[in-house]
Amino acid sequence: MSNLSVFCCLKGCLNNFRFSPTVSHIPRENPIQLDTSFMGYEVVIVKGGQRICGSGAALGNAPLQQSKSYFEVKIQQSGSWAIGLATRQTDLSFAQGGMDEFSWVLSHDHIIRHNKQELYKINTSDNPSTGEIHSIQEGDIIGVAYDHIQLKFFVNGTEIDHPVSNVKGTVYPALYVDDGAILDIILDNFNHQSPSGFEKIMLEQSLL
Repeated sequence: MSNLSVFCCLKGCLNNFRFSPTVSHIPRENPIQLDTSFMGYEVVIVKGGQRICGSGAALGNAPLQQSKSYFEVKIQQSGSWAIGLATRQTDLSFAQGGMDEFSWVLSHDHIIRHNKQELYKINTSDNPSTGEIHSIQEGDIIGVAYDHIQLKFFVNGTEIDHPVSNVKGTVYPALYVDDGAILDIILDNFNHQSPSGFEKIMLEQSLL
């Protein structure tokens, strides 16, 4: 990624985001965020670890250990993106998720992928009366629910009727971006009601 591309990415990432002149000493309510230790070389993470842009992938800093975990991602700016789960063995230089055996994602082209395989393509419609999900666009919210048996995706609170099974290993939230995409991960104060029994991701010591 060129220096100009990096500058444009940072400009987009920091849009409407202002640094406070004073430092707040109030501890973070939720320490879970995107992990700068597990991100691609051309990825930029800002906004307290909540926003990703650039080219490549980043994982969350906490695995989905509890019985039923849920998080959301807002499409802040369109482009090439993918959202889902991955283990730390995944290749974070990939700008498209689901291209190895260690990632399971929903992509901007409405396809759920794993290990270079297209598992399912969402039926979309621009007519909400059909009951189908409309084309995913800027401002939409993608929900991700995982119970160690199935991985489910939601678009603006509507469940995609194709759960993914056989997710293996210790998995983390995984966000992939390219071509100007900007994603914001939402780890609490969700925009939509989480599925019954599902809760925000908790650190391991919180489960004891």
